[in-house]
Amino acid sequence: MTIQFLLDTSIVSAGAAKEPNARILRHLRHPGATCAIAAPVWHELVYGIDRLPPGKKRSGLEDYLRTVVERSFPILAYDQTAATWHARERARLERAGKSPPFIDGQIAAIAFSHDLTLVTNNTRHFDSFAGVRLADWTR
Repeated sequence: MTIQFLLDTSIVSAGAAKEPNARILRHLRHPGATCAIAAPVWHELVYGIDRLPPGKKRSGLEDYLRTVVERSFPILAYDQTAATWHARERARLERAGKSPPFIDGQIAAIAFSHDLTLVTNNTRHFDSFAGVRLADWTR
């Protein structure tokens, strides 16, 4: 099977929520949903967990990251192709008076360079990027 979807942090994090979104879980469990995450998403997940104080919540999230996320999803790099696309999109968007968050640009670039649909529940963070297909599995 080939990868079709790149999951944003908001989607990956949903699996660790106290009350996970049933729609997201249904998509993730679908056998045809072949998903990956971007290296910047991995960064956001690790960073978010490492900022927590030691304790039950942090331990549970570390376990989720290690036993679910790391084992389930390949991590795609922010490589030269993605960086070039991202640079050109940043320049285009800045000329248009927009300045999206840098890390969202990296994630969008990885989705675009691998021809993947970016799955997020924050579509407004990504809808300015040209040519990036978006999906919101919460709806």
